[in-house]
Amino acid sequence: MRKLSAATILVSLCAHLTPVAATRIPAVAPHVNDPQRPLLETARTATFRNSSEALQDVLDALEAMQETYFDKFAGTWGDAIDWTAAVAGTHVSATLTGIVDGLDLSFGGVCSDLLQWENVVNQYYTQTAFFYFGENVFALRNQAFDDMLWVVLGWLESTKFADMYARRHENGQEFETSPWHGLQLSPMAAHRARVFYELASVGWDESLCNGGMTWNPSLNPYKNAITNELFAAASISMYLYFPGDNNSAPFISSTQEQYHKVHNPAHLENAVKSYKWLKESGMRNQAGLYQDGFHVTGWHRFPNGTINPGTGHCDDLDRMVYTYNQGVMLTASRGLWLATGARSYLDDGHELITNVIRATGWPNTDNIWRGLGRGGTLEEFCDHGLYCSQDGQTFKGIFFLHLTEFCRPLRASEKDMAFRLVVGGLDDQIYHYHLERCAAYSKWIYHNADAALATKNQAGLFGMWWNVPYQTAHIAEWESLAGNQSLPAGVFDHRNPALISSSLISSGDPNDRGRGRTVETQSGALAVLRAKWQWQAVYS
Repeated sequence: MRKLSAATILVSLCAHLTPVAATRIPAVAPHVNDPQRPLLETARTATFRNSSEALQDVLDALEAMQETYFDKFAGTWGDAIDWTAAVAGTHVSATLTGIVDGLDLSFGGVCSDLLQWENVVNQYYTQTAFFYFGENVFALRNQAFDDMLWVVLGWLESTKFADMYARRHENGQEFETSPWHGLQLSPMAAHRARVFYELASVGWDESLCNGGMTWNPSLNPYKNAITNELFAAASISMYLYFPGDNNSAPFISSTQEQYHKVHNPAHLENAVKSYKWLKESGMRNQAGLYQDGFHVTGWHRFPNGTINPGTGHCDDLDRMVYTYNQGVMLTASRGLWLATGARSYLDDGHELITNVIRATGWPNTDNIWRGLGRGGTLEEFCDHGLYCSQDGQTFKGIFFLHLTEFCRPLRASEKDMAFRLVVGGLDDQIYHYHLERCAAYSKWIYHNADAALATKNQAGLFGMWWNVPYQTAHIAEWESLAGNQSLPAGVFDHRNPALISSSLISSGDPNDRGRGRTVETQSGALAVLRAKWQWQAVYS
């Protein structure tokens, strides 16, 4: 049978659409609580009747991000730092996945509409290819282990998109198409993911704290939440989605040939042990939120290279709470459920999401700081002072990126994979329970998306402080109240510089102060708007 390219398929579909089919609105997806819904049915998320405005917000945010911040000649976001660029690339790939996953191209509209969507996908996927060559890999491979793991997740997201895009929808059924030109990037993306995974894996250390990933090989041992969450998420993503790699060049000569394989048990083992270590580490506070990480009391390296291990235990906790430390774990939870069928992983994820929502004050909409926000809106502590660093400006988008992945309905290809990996496949009742729990988050997600939209300026660029109603006459009151908030005694925000209080209250748009609008704030808005679109399309 002749295999057709995606473009050929679109043209063929256009040629055969009847006048009725050409104007048909895609069918609304069945509600997730429908007891007759087949197990792991792929959601038909292209419900233009319900989600066209939300989809347009996503497309506008993506266009503004790429046109404003992405340098096509350099192949990267010029003002980003290495790890935030890797995250921005992940956002682009995940958004493309969401767009294609959510459009029923069999009956999506007239011929010109179908070809326009094809052009949109190719435009941004080409920029992803640019980024492959623009990414600063030589610097990243010598940085901290968490920096390396952002690279792994980014390129696995690219391979996931390419695989999904090669399985286009026709009358609700997925089928293989080859060759699609974008598949040329997948072997390179897989290779980079594999190389950086191997580089990061040496960060696992059993000599201190009975395990756990060390944050930075060049500094005193710091076993923090994000590095361990990333290792769990990257490991399970490698187990599930890594397409294999036969290339042993160019950066390292690997002695870990098992990491080249598809569905390798070594990846699953790493995911399970890192997830378990983090859960048992005592890193969460009384509100059930992950704090930043542990130092080891008394650890010291002498000039001659010898080491005093100190207590050898993770006993000095940095109690600062950041949004992204609550997000990456969700991808690990979803992946481990998909790989093992164990409901406990989903329960962990939903518990963490519930804790985050509670820490924003939701459903209250007052101006009282609750630990991760106020008025039901997610915040970093630095948001209110408009002094978030480049790191801090990236965090909220990471949370919503992984929340959206956690609650994304399974595709048919994932259903097939689960039947290969889990004896008997996944449990129907557990899957529906999961989707029903996810559906309950919709109003909170819409609230946060609308808060982000309120910061959008005339150029289509978004700010950092979603919660500030700068369009009202009460901005000075809000800023004054926010400026009075303080962290608990003994807690320090090391990732963001000290607040200069005199800069807090002044005229003008608050989101233009501090670092202002950046690719990091834009990618954060893109992530929450994509979440809103997914929830409207799947759960409304």
